[in-house]
Formats: sequence, structure tokens, C-alpha cells
Amino acid sequence: MPFGFYFDPLYLVFALPALMLAMFAQWKVSSAYEKYTKVRNARNLTGMDVAQYLLRANGLNLNIRGTPGNLTDHYDPRDKTLYLSEGVARTPSVAALGIVAHEVGHAVQDSQGYAPMRLRAWLVAPANVGPWIGYILFIIGIFINLSGLVWLGIAFFSAGLVFALATLPVEFNASQRAIQMLRSSALVGPGEVDAAQSVLTAAALTYVAAAAQALATLVYYVFIALNMTNRRRD
Repeated sequence: MPFGFYFDPLYLVFALPALMLAMFAQWKVSSAYEKYTKVRNARNLTGMDVAQYLLRANGLNLNIRGTPGNLTDHYDPRDKTLYLSEGVARTPSVAALGIVAHEVGHAVQDSQGYAPMRLRAWLVAPANVGPWIGYILFIIGIFINLSGLVWLGIAFFSAGLVFALATLPVEFNASQRAIQMLRSSALVGPGEVDAAQSVLTAAALTYVAAAAQALATLVYYVFIALNMTNRRRD
């Protein structure tokens, strides 16, 4: 792990498996998106068409806006807006079916007060600030040889892992809702639900990889702290 000016090779022992999973997940989602964004859906519906249909079907009157980039589609509960990338909003693809249905799934979660989504929203601020504070405290504790400060840094850093773990049920549930919505609607043709599910499954793997990376880093920090504590006892 880099501590500002050097790299600890031991960090690779903990981080490499998670990093490889993250690379595989990114390849998987990009591959699935590239494959199914080229497959036109049976009803020739763009992502925008699908979003409007599914929002109406769920009794939701939300704004739909564009967002730059690829695979940047998301629902923002703060402004109750569905953000669609141009490649999804304007493309009548099978990939667009799954991606849009997933984001509408988040909108439905929000409208129903889905508890894990509320928990994740509450954890956003700690997850943004905690790891930075934790890293600083951890490094200071190492340099001044104060194990209590090291463990405090680890506690702050763990906010990132808690957020990553809290994200998993939210994302998995949104995908389940997406598949249910597509199956119960008249939007999809034969085989298209399975194809859309392939895209969503690949996307879900990226969240698993993010949690694995956060866990690997935390375990590394704990390993360093335990060694430090043991040396002090000796």
C-alpha cells in the first residue's frame, strides 16, 4: 500500500485478488453492454420510451434528464430525477431495457421508503469523509507509534466498507424489481428478459468487487495494526 512515499508489497497479498475481481467485473459489464446495446429490442423502444412507460406503470411522475458518459445512468433520490446516458436514452436496444428498468427500480424503492436504500443514503456522508480521516489517523498513528490512533483510523476507514456492503441489497433488489417489471409488461420480446438480466448481473458484479476491495484494504490495515500491537507487547 502507498503511504505517501513508498509502496508496501505486502499490500498486494491482500489487494490483488480484489483488484482482479474488479477488473473482471469491469470487463464483464462493458462486454455485456457492448453486446446487447447492438441488439435492437422487439418493440423498437428507446431507453427514454421504456423509462416513461415504466414510471407511468408504477404511478411515478419524475423528471428524466440526460447525463454524460456511458453506463452513467442513475436515479437521484435527492431531486427525484432519473438520469439517462445518451447511449441508453436514444437507443432502442435490449441493454437499454435492463438498464432503465433497474434505475426505475431505484425510483420505486425510493417511493416505497425501502429501508436499505434509506440506510445507504444516510451512509453517504460518512463513507465520503470517513476513509480520508481514517487514512490520515492511521498514518499518523504509524509514524508516532500510537496503536490507539491506528485503530481509530481503522474505525473511520471502515465506513467505506459499511457503505459498500449496504449498497449490495439496494442494487440486487433494484435488479430484481427490474426483471419483474419487464416480465409483467408488454415491453419485451422472447429472450429479451434473459438478455437484460445478463447486463444487470454483470453490473451487480461491479458492486461486489467494490465491497471486496474495501474489505481487502481494511483487512490489510487490521493486519498492520495487529503487528504493531504485538510488537509493543514484546
